[in-house]
Amino acid sequence: MKTGLVWFKNDLRLHDNEALCQAISKCDQLVFFFSVEPHLFKTLDFKFKKAGINRFKFLEQTLVNLQKKLEDIGGHLIVSSHSAVEELPKLVEAFEISEVYAEDEYAQEELDIKHNIVKQLPEVNFNFYWGKTLYHIDDIPFSIAEIPMTSKAYRIPTSKASRVRPTFKAPEHVVSHPGASSTTFPSYEIYDFTASEYDAAKLFLKGGEDEALSRLRYYMFESQLLTGYRWSRNQSLGLDYSSKFSPYLALGCLSPRLIYEAVKDYESKVKKNQSTWWLIFELVWRDFYTFKGMKMGNALFSSEGYKHKKINFENDENKFERWQHGTTGIPFIDAHMRQLNETGYMSNRGRVNCASYFVKDLNIDWTWGAAYFESRLIDYDVSANWMNWHMQTFEIYYTNPVHQSLKYNANDYIAKWIPELTTIKDNRIHAPWLFGELNAETNYPQPIEVYKKWSRSLNRILKTVKDSD
Repeated sequence: MKTGLVWFKNDLRLHDNEALCQAISKCDQLVFFFSVEPHLFKTLDFKFKKAGINRFKFLEQTLVNLQKKLEDIGGHLIVSSHSAVEELPKLVEAFEISEVYAEDEYAQEELDIKHNIVKQLPEVNFNFYWGKTLYHIDDIPFSIAEIPMTSKAYRIPTSKASRVRPTFKAPEHVVSHPGASSTTFPSYEIYDFTASEYDAAKLFLKGGEDEALSRLRYYMFESQLLTGYRWSRNQSLGLDYSSKFSPYLALGCLSPRLIYEAVKDYESKVKKNQSTWWLIFELVWRDFYTFKGMKMGNALFSSEGYKHKKINFENDENKFERWQHGTTGIPFIDAHMRQLNETGYMSNRGRVNCASYFVKDLNIDWTWGAAYFESRLIDYDVSANWMNWHMQTFEIYYTNPVHQSLKYNANDYIAKWIPELTTIKDNRIHAPWLFGELNAETNYPQPIEVYKKWSRSLNRILKTVKDSD
């Protein structure tokens, strides 16, 4: 009797999971396993964890859902607090496993774990499948070494030469090893989180495949919000201005191919327009960052970047801490950082502005900011996060947070996340220091610095307030 092990990683779903489907078809009985890798929750020199409480809690919700879904079809899920390097060989021995099935990885930390385990178990047949991207890695018209440096140079040839593979259906039944049973998700205490930290984490979205599929249905066919996505995507307040698929893509609760199929269905049944094109465009962009990240390797994590550009950063630790805590005195920045800290999420508009301000104004090493986003974001994706920070540092023009705050009418958003400023009912909220609004009663700080390059935007705020009076 052939016994296989399905090693879940960032593919925490039943639908469109090739590794799972292949294991079911080729083995007589299966063991299902996931490791909550301890190294993810170690404390960095920055004094925050590599992955913080929001990511931990979102992962917990996701795995609890996956475990239930597996149990509903005859399976189980063994969840370990030990590294897969330590635990997986024990399972191979205990259950006499001859085959391991898993989604393939590409970033260095994950590859190191994979190679370590494969080396330990020469007698086991490992089967790895690519499932992270919209276009399969074998179908794009480039080798990884040949991936272009710009998205357009990647996107156009790929769209012409490749097709999106059909999704795998979610299995309706699995044969579980009779000696294997589910285990509970590890306590937050094992990773040195406190009860107060755990309770304070108010996730922006709930984790799990069921939640992901529900969000997909809602955003497309129930609300038809997709029709206006192209024009609403730069907002920051609420749930409905954008799809919110990214946290589910990050942990593999939602397949990019399933999103693609849903968009095509939407186009045929509801409407085809710039918004439907744009959502697919962003999935292709996500692919591009994944493949480009593979090409750049560990150079992506260097302060000088993969183009080896030297910047004389000041690296003021006090400014770094104020940025982290949302106390820079710039409301548009602080509102987004406070939302990130509490919920694990921030809009794309917020990420662009917080990164640009961090690098161009505070003049702090971009890798510090990227590491903080890695710690906090429930939709953390290694290539997307580090590549976006790299782009903001080296390849994109400065973004003015005062101008952006006014342009995108962020009044209500700022008031929600900075309660100290809720009494301000007009455009003073974008730059309260101009109007004497900052005092002992507000308990909101003066800006770290007000820059001359903001003058035009500040004058616009002054004018709008004067005109409203």
